[in-house]
Amino acid sequence: MKKTILFLSIIIFSSCTKILEEVPKSFIAPENYYQNEKDAEGAIIGVYSSNFINSSYINFNALHTDYALARGSFTSLGNFSQVIASDQIGRVNGFWTDCYVTINRANVVLDRVPQIVDINENTRTRILAEACFLRAFSYFALLKDFGPVPLRTSETTGTTEKEVPRATVDQVNELMINDLLIAENDLPETVGNETGKASKWTAKMLLAAVYLNKEDWSKAAEKADEVIMSNNFSLVEVTKSDDFYNIFATITNPELIFAYHQSQTRLSDFVQWYHGAGTPYNRGNVWGFTNLPDMNSPIIQNWDINDLRLDFNLYSSYIGDNGVLVILPPSDTQWRFKKWIKDPNGYATYSVPIYRYAEAFLTYAEASCMAEGSPSNLALERLNVIRRRAYGYNPNLNSPVDFPTGMSKDEFRNKVLQERAYEFFFEGGIQWWDLRRTNLAKEVIEASGKPFTNYRLLYPIPLAEIENNPAINQTDQNPGY
Repeated sequence: MKKTILFLSIIIFSSCTKILEEVPKSFIAPENYYQNEKDAEGAIIGVYSSNFINSSYINFNALHTDYALARGSFTSLGNFSQVIASDQIGRVNGFWTDCYVTINRANVVLDRVPQIVDINENTRTRILAEACFLRAFSYFALLKDFGPVPLRTSETTGTTEKEVPRATVDQVNELMINDLLIAENDLPETVGNETGKASKWTAKMLLAAVYLNKEDWSKAAEKADEVIMSNNFSLVEVTKSDDFYNIFATITNPELIFAYHQSQTRLSDFVQWYHGAGTPYNRGNVWGFTNLPDMNSPIIQNWDINDLRLDFNLYSSYIGDNGVLVILPPSDTQWRFKKWIKDPNGYATYSVPIYRYAEAFLTYAEASCMAEGSPSNLALERLNVIRRRAYGYNPNLNSPVDFPTGMSKDEFRNKVLQERAYEFFFEGGIQWWDLRRTNLAKEVIEASGKPFTNYRLLYPIPLAEIENNPAINQTDQNPGY
């Protein structure tokens, strides 16, 4: 008989006594399920499977940039003067729900797995560390997108546990850091090709991001440095723009620390959003995203044509089915986004990086400069490592494109943020997070010609949470909603 795990039971109709008295034959109560190591392994797989990181989530945040607009039902996302449309509010609610499903499943593991007798202790330790990481990972996404949120740290089995107020930012940070300190200590050093699973270095990358977000510069630099010095990863070699597909169009590569994976048979649906119907990259009929008219974005306008990331990320022409060159007219979104493609040469979106080695270098550069008040030689070198690779040079040797010494703290940080914008272009909403955490969102968005409203810095708390959580009411809603 097939086992079914019930992680969250919500009784909707309390009057249905007869139904509630029945015991489903395929149901195994949690206290009866967690008996051995196999059950524990199944439970942690369930936490991973509920992960909110998917193309919808990434697309949603990617549209909150200074260089992207949207079409159709996505239009309100790229226009900061508009209220997020009702059909997109459903996606926002989905992100919230998916995060809390992940959190609850992690809580179940943390509550139940310690009680299992028939399990190898090393396996138990690793599974609990994975649960800690995934809980922290979900809370970090919630904190960035919604601000302070309810903290749920034990298994939710019904409706009584829903009465939880919004925690403070400090409280959310404290929980995440405590979880991640456990995770970095107890997770395995390597996961082989399974970069969709957490390792010690995945936990350190998330710790660095948490510290960066709370401006604990020294600790952010320390964690990024530990990843760099681990010798577990290396930058993918690049001599021409298409070499960057060795990061994104492969099942795994030495730069990936943590990734959302597709496969040759289960390709990402990114391509249906970024490319017009009928292009070699999109065989469907959906086309959701486009660039700003007339290339208003300062990031794109100032992008050096010798930077290989420009040609890798954007295209203004393609070869049509008839073999004829098609040039996109300036009046019709002259540029489209090329990072996520499937084309006749076999490139495909297999791996969507969540954390990759390049981010550790740029995190260290920014954080160490902010901690010390000026860029050290090591901070400058690590910034230049990423820049050299972008131009096709050996990352470890001096090059003609190196940034010079003598920059002030602010000048250097701006260069780091610029490199992050180019390196992680249309990748995981990283630029939107950078704009918010550095308080540059309004300045950068308006410089591109887009209108801006401050309330769009956060998403609305779902109505269902307000209605079902007695500790939260409409006065707790994020401003503007």
